[in-house]
Order: sequence, then structure tokens, then C-alpha cells
Amino acid sequence: MMGGDHGPLSTIPAAIEAVVENPSLDLILVGDTAVIEQGLLDAGIQDHPQLTIRHASSQVHMADKPSVALRSKRDSSMRIALDLVEQQQVAACVSAGNTGALIAMAHFVLKMLNGVERPALISALPTTVGRPVFMLDLGATVNCDSDTLFQFAVMGAVMAEEVEGIHQPKVALLNMGEEEIKGSDQIKRTSLLLSECADINYIGYIEGNDIFSGKADVIVCDGFVGNVALKTCEGVAKLIIKRFEHALKNSMSAHLFGWMIKPLLKSIGTGVNPDHYNGASLIGLRGIVVKSHGNATKEAFLSAIRQAVREVERQVPVKIKDRLEHVLIEKA
Repeated sequence: MMGGDHGPLSTIPAAIEAVVENPSLDLILVGDTAVIEQGLLDAGIQDHPQLTIRHASSQVHMADKPSVALRSKRDSSMRIALDLVEQQQVAACVSAGNTGALIAMAHFVLKMLNGVERPALISALPTTVGRPVFMLDLGATVNCDSDTLFQFAVMGAVMAEEVEGIHQPKVALLNMGEEEIKGSDQIKRTSLLLSECADINYIGYIEGNDIFSGKADVIVCDGFVGNVALKTCEGVAKLIIKRFEHALKNSMSAHLFGWMIKPLLKSIGTGVNPDHYNGASLIGLRGIVVKSHGNATKEAFLSAIRQAVREVERQVPVKIKDRLEHVLIEKA
């Protein structure tokens, strides 16, 4: 509850709304008890049957190095929340805190599923065809060999099937071109592995300009490429919005007809609003961990909670484990 740029100012209202809209959901709010209790009181909540507070005497700060946090922040809200998942007292952990520390702690506490070498951050992104595209890795594992990328593809396909209900999701590798001769040896070998796997609906390479086209349901890349691509797209989106706002402010016709185009702009904004797609899942672990943006608003953190609920309902780690075991047996 303490992580992120806004901390309890975002997480507490999001938690309250989450239990209001889902009567079967119980949340344990991990953090400074006094701060959380005051936040609940400010929201008009004194005792709620679906909300429990678990005290944490420290927190992981955004500037903390992952290795330092792992060694010295065992009593932090992040570590306690992950311990609760490992002890099966809760079904999932949602955090807006330090990404590197969360990955390191989750890896240490929850351990990896059999057959998975490295975890991956995966998120659903908007497309031009209405349904989202799942992209991984977004920064958890910077250097990946072909076997790791193959595992990412399998896990991504399970996410698309179980979370969005996409039958036989189309899986693509993000590359510098669609031709078979392009790309690194690592990408080419991954492509060969996926082509030989009957359980994966592999469609080949995809370029960066087709990430949001809907051509693929799952896009696979290493953490360095994925993080740079995602941040670049976010930057371009902000640029377009700023240019559009500037044009509207300085256009006389926009002032005259603004009331006519306002509903259209609202519809477009809703479709691409990052808050509605907040919640990158750290998959490959023996438990469910959802990472919210550090600057998440109440709506964004609520979206991350909903994502965790969907994964719990669909038993995503179990489905990934079963699919990987099947694929690895076939591969052998």
C-alpha cells in the first residue's frame, strides 16, 4: 500500500472501490497501520469486513537498489505481501513499488515454476481491432537466450487464452523486419523453436509499427527491447495528445465546434487511457504478482487489482505450469 509516487493516496481509494464492486473479494492492506487507518477514516471507512490491515515497519523506496532491498528490507510492506503469497494466506500480490526490488524479492520468495528460467513482465496493450495484445518481456529479464524467449512465448499464449479468452492466440516475435533472414541468431533460433511447436500458433516476425495493429495476440521480445519499445510508444502518445491539445487551443473552429467533438475525444481517450491497461503481471513464478505503474492513479491501481483477480480466478500459474510441462515433453 505504501509504494509508488502517490502511495496510500491512490492505493487506499482503489482498494475500497475494489471491494465495493466485488463482494467476494477480501484484501489485506500491508503497510504502516497508522497511515492506512487514517486513509480509511478520511474515506469514511472505520471497519470493513473485506479489508484487513497488516503492519509493516518499513518500505522499499523507489531509489533503493534491488540487492539492498532484498537483503535489508525483510520487514517492508513489499516483502511481507510476497511472504503472504508464499504462505498461501493470500492469492496474489499487487504493488506499485520499486520494479527492480519487486522482481528480485518475488524471484527469491516465490521461486520459479519448473521449466521456467527467468520471469517476465507482461501487459495487455490496446490495438486498432478492439481486443488487446499481450507483450512480454517489458523489463524483467534484459538478456534472454532463445530458450528463455521460447518460454516467454508459451507463458504469453496462456495469458492471452486464460485472461482474455482468445482461442489459439497468434504469437509473434518482435524483430527489425518480417523477412526470415533478418534478426539476430538468437531471434532466428527462437523462431525455429516456435515453428516446431504444435502447441503455439506462431505467425512469424512482427515489426514495431505493427505492435498495435492486431496482427498478433502475443508479442515476444527480451526485456531491454520491450521496455524501450513500450516507453517509446508512451512518449509518442503523449506527444500526439499535447500537439492535439495545442491545436485545439489555438484553433477558432475548435472553439466553435468543441461541444460537437468532445464526446468523440472522450471515446478516443478512454480507449487509449493507460490507466485502463495498468497492471503488468510478473509471470513464471509460483504465485501471482501484478506490478502497477509507479505513478498510478486510483483508477490505475484499481485496474491492477482487477487484473490480479482475473488471474486468480483463471489460476494462471497452474495453467502456465501445465502447458510448459506438456510443451517441454513434446519438445524433448
